[in-house]
Amino acid sequence: MSGGQHHRGTVFQPLEEDDPRSVAGYRLAARLGAGGMGKVYLSYTPGGRPVAIKVIRPDFAQDAEFRRRFAQEVQAAQRVQGLYTAPVIDADTDAREPWLATAYVPGPSLADAVQRHGPMPVDTVLLLVAGIAEALQVIHGAGIVHRDLKPGNVLLASDGPRVIDFGIARAADATSLTSSGVTIGTPSFMAPEQAAGSTVTPATDVFALGQVAAYAALGSPAFGEGTSHGVLYRIVHEEPSLDGLPEQLRELVGRCLEKDPAARPAVAEVLTLCHRASDQTALRRPEEWLPGAVAADITTRAAAPAPAAATTPPPPAAPPAGSAPGPAGQVPGAAQAPAAGHATPPPTHPATAHAAPPAPPQGFGPPPAMGPGHAPTPPPQPHPYTHPVVGAAPYGPGAPGAPVPQAPAPAPKRKSRAALVAVAAIVAFAVAGGATAYALLKDSGKEDRAGRTQDASSGTPKPATETDTAGQGDGAPAGDGTGADAGADGGEASPSAPADPPAAPPEPVEYKGIDLTEGYELTLADDPLKPKREGGDIDYGTSGLSTSDGGRLVMLRNGQAGTLETCLNETRYTRYIRDSQMTKGSRVCLQNGAGDVALLTVLGFSPESDPSDYITLDVTVWRGAMDVEQPS
Repeated sequence: MSGGQHHRGTVFQPLEEDDPRSVAGYRLAARLGAGGMGKVYLSYTPGGRPVAIKVIRPDFAQDAEFRRRFAQEVQAAQRVQGLYTAPVIDADTDAREPWLATAYVPGPSLADAVQRHGPMPVDTVLLLVAGIAEALQVIHGAGIVHRDLKPGNVLLASDGPRVIDFGIARAADATSLTSSGVTIGTPSFMAPEQAAGSTVTPATDVFALGQVAAYAALGSPAFGEGTSHGVLYRIVHEEPSLDGLPEQLRELVGRCLEKDPAARPAVAEVLTLCHRASDQTALRRPEEWLPGAVAADITTRAAAPAPAAATTPPPPAAPPAGSAPGPAGQVPGAAQAPAAGHATPPPTHPATAHAAPPAPPQGFGPPPAMGPGHAPTPPPQPHPYTHPVVGAAPYGPGAPGAPVPQAPAPAPKRKSRAALVAVAAIVAFAVAGGATAYALLKDSGKEDRAGRTQDASSGTPKPATETDTAGQGDGAPAGDGTGADAGADGGEASPSAPADPPAAPPEPVEYKGIDLTEGYELTLADDPLKPKREGGDIDYGTSGLSTSDGGRLVMLRNGQAGTLETCLNETRYTRYIRDSQMTKGSRVCLQNGAGDVALLTVLGFSPESDPSDYITLDVTVWRGAMDVEQPS
């Protein structure tokens, strides 16, 4: 969706009469902006995390081809988990008005920052371009071409840029709306092949990145402004106007703005050009990478307003017998987006709607079954506080925690004598079968003289545990843990014995200053941990770190604790992390598939004067920290 999270002028605009007050259980606090594909609202998760809710325009929603593509693009976008992207945490592509939720980024867009404060200094532009390039690496790795990379879709956060709205413009490319004159994409930041209606590739995004860099440094588009037709003609046939562009940026911008897509640098080469322009082998992002006036805007946007308190509505009435269920994902009694010409119903929220336990928001239940031609929605992921993508899921009848309407009790019916006899026979059979099962279990649970019990399934002896005798008095025989003993004596069956306490986590083992040379590997089971030629869990190659089959890597974000708990709970898995994505102090979690977990801390890389290529690491290993599923 075009338009980003922030609108020019007022950051948080009050909701207007035609704005919904709630979207799928998310109560809306303010309007953040509007674009060519819909409106953007501010809301919160039940834990207080701000999110941006993007609601698609009704005319797009009525186009079947748009819906099909939109579902595909949202599913692909949920796989994008980069340091410089705003993750998609929730969505409903089947709603009457489709929507998606992304993490709210408290920072101005590049367009807003340049319009208010003018061009950016060279160092800021280089860090900006490098961050966007890293975002494009992840986006392209998920099989997505952004197609609408522009200053309005780049947000400036305190720790770097965030790219938003990746790939969603594709959903509208071949719909009936585009053929009737609706333009998707921003002319001033299109590539020549895009303007000419030719094939769009990742190189298209590189051209747009060059335009974004020129805009940040010059304060105006590289191909000027004016009518769409005039701008598009200049993009296809004329050279960009780069007068005043700092010398350090000329090679970078000029290479990105080549007319021929094949002549443009790949995204990885863009990062190399940024390093060269800054006279560094690796960029280091300082805490204050933005000019002071732009950084001050972040403080303004961080003070996001809370939604108005919702009144508690009465419990929903039971649906009449034989009535059809409501639309998928609709909460009984919850506020929905108002139809044209109808009054807005009172807002509700899953956290306050009923006295029953609160239901989670969209994305915390089982994935919905999608219609023909739709790809299945990926399974739900952890809450947005852990940063990964949360899958789309309905919030409504059948979802965990959702209120269940009580159907009216049926009138009692007279039972025939034959039916009563049949029921009595079934009960007698069940009692007899239960007694037989109890006798078998009783015999299988008897202790032998060595203080062991017989395994009920295999008949082999196993050591007795505290659970076997839990709750028994002195001299009492050990129970079988099922509570059947108490019931056999006519008393009330006792609850199951408590489970064994969870095992303590393994102690970490630390290895300092390991030089992992290109072509060598580390095996977490080795002690001491030393590089070797083959058979390891992680190796260092020409492209960076990679793990073996069954292994998983996660690069931690700034501020995440480098603990075992973090490494166990993170789900932004990959098998490769490039050198260009790591700097001194970067931390990487490794799960090797054999139950071992490690935290790798980057201390540095080999200098150019060294004849060998290597990465220097501190490694902390927790051996046996994960349960390994055994093959059946």
